[in-house]
Amino acid sequence: MKFCEMEYVRPDMEALRAKAEEAVERIKNAANAEEAAEAYLDWDKAAGSFNTMNSLCYIRHTINTEDEFYDGENEFFDNNNPTYTEYSRNVAAAAAMSRFRPQLEEKFGKVMFTNIDVFLKSFSPEIIPDMQEDNRLSTEYEKLIASAQIEFDGKKLTLSQLTPYKQSPDDSVRHSAWAASGGFYKEHYEELDRIYDDMVRLRHGMAKKLGYDNFITLGYLNMCRNCYTAADVEKFRSAVVKYIVPIAERLYKEQSEHLGVSFPLKYADTAIAYRDGNAVPKGTPDDILEAGRRFYHKLSPQTAEFFDFMMENELMDVLSRKGKAAGGYCTELPDFESPFIFANFNGTQGDVEVITHEAGHAFAAYMNRKTRPGDNQLPTLESCEIHSMTMEFFGWESAEDFFGEDAQKFCRKHLEDAVKFIPYGTMVDHFQHIVYEHPEYSPEERIAEWKRLTGIYMPWIDLDGSPFYGEGRAWQQQTHIYERPFYYIDYCLAQTVALEFWVIMQRDRNEAFERYMKLVSLGGKETFDGLVAAAGLDTPFGEDSLRVVAEAAEKWLMEHKI
Repeated sequence: MKFCEMEYVRPDMEALRAKAEEAVERIKNAANAEEAAEAYLDWDKAAGSFNTMNSLCYIRHTINTEDEFYDGENEFFDNNNPTYTEYSRNVAAAAAMSRFRPQLEEKFGKVMFTNIDVFLKSFSPEIIPDMQEDNRLSTEYEKLIASAQIEFDGKKLTLSQLTPYKQSPDDSVRHSAWAASGGFYKEHYEELDRIYDDMVRLRHGMAKKLGYDNFITLGYLNMCRNCYTAADVEKFRSAVVKYIVPIAERLYKEQSEHLGVSFPLKYADTAIAYRDGNAVPKGTPDDILEAGRRFYHKLSPQTAEFFDFMMENELMDVLSRKGKAAGGYCTELPDFESPFIFANFNGTQGDVEVITHEAGHAFAAYMNRKTRPGDNQLPTLESCEIHSMTMEFFGWESAEDFFGEDAQKFCRKHLEDAVKFIPYGTMVDHFQHIVYEHPEYSPEERIAEWKRLTGIYMPWIDLDGSPFYGEGRAWQQQTHIYERPFYYIDYCLAQTVALEFWVIMQRDRNEAFERYMKLVSLGGKETFDGLVAAAGLDTPFGEDSLRVVAEAAEKWLMEHKI
């Protein structure tokens, strides 16, 4: 079914409550495991319908944040998602405490019940009003960022539309564009500080109500960390500083020499890898989508079928425009067994990375769309990011189709970006740990911590005191810090695994894809560590994986200079 034909109907929360209560009673009173399983699956279908309408609303709201109808419906979900969570919690608790749990674990898998146990520790009806307020604050931040209309080059541009100027090889244009985007954030710094202040204190309060010392524990539970701890992440951060930061610093020093600019670099000078400009995709957005179709047809029969399905059913909205929310995402519409891709094309190599990254998410969702219960369709989020980041590297196979004569420039910068990203992403995570360890911090104290961490993870950055970026406020443009606390380390863990896949691709692309398909086909039936092991790869929490990928990437980059 085409996306435009999908009918939105606001969920009936009373009917949903009755469904949940019925499922709880049926599970509790089941005569055997089959009856308990059937009751859970009936609830799963009702939950899928709620999530379908939630996603449909969110997509249409983010496509146009100025649409009054979907703005109102988005507010409905902001208020009612916590109530839905309570219903889900009650059904999950009944399944977890069922005397038939061993048989249910055999039928649905142990990981599903491990995740249920984590979920049950993260919620109490007592925090519903706080969850509603947290949702409201996230929407306020999202709408603030989407409202940007920046005067530049004789036009009014969104933040996404400004991106090509921020990557211009013309130093004057590039620095002016960075100043313009920084000016928008600086203009709204009081709102940005106030929103985040409110979020931190609210989240800390929720954690205290649930009996935790601070939000870090609750944040990990919310992210369903089911096989590693904050101590494991701390070990990963140390390995990043040891193995990745020195390579990234050498790469940025080379970049400063090639560009003829001073080191350490201004933020604006980190954005351009080549003096004659970064690689840009050839043609129109339709040309990029058509090149994407050719890529997926060449990659495998499964990916060909998937991409045709996405195109035929108009399940992608990729053009940037006024009122559209920033960023990109993939979400699922369970009732229609369809993923959906949201993006903001802006004429940079990021457009191609959307066709691979977000489509990597969508491909995994498509491959597991018929799995029931829905809990088993997709794994935890760091594992989902393996789907997307690894697909980006498979995209090298069609680099010439996407970029023409700039194909090699793209591949080199893409690998450089993968290496350079890990320190930044790890810093974002470290920053959040500090923030939630110290919920009493003022905005100025948070800024001071960001500056301190920049010296550790990004020593190539010149914090010169220029407006916004040079002041230590750059974290305020990272939407995940506001809207999805503790998500960002997922990208770093997944990037490490994706680089392991990349190493295999260099010797045998078919072997890499076979291993990738094994990981994807497991959906959510394994933990992160279990999925990595199933693909025959090393966990990022040991030093070997980061050391090996760092050495391999540095060797390749030395051999492929431009």
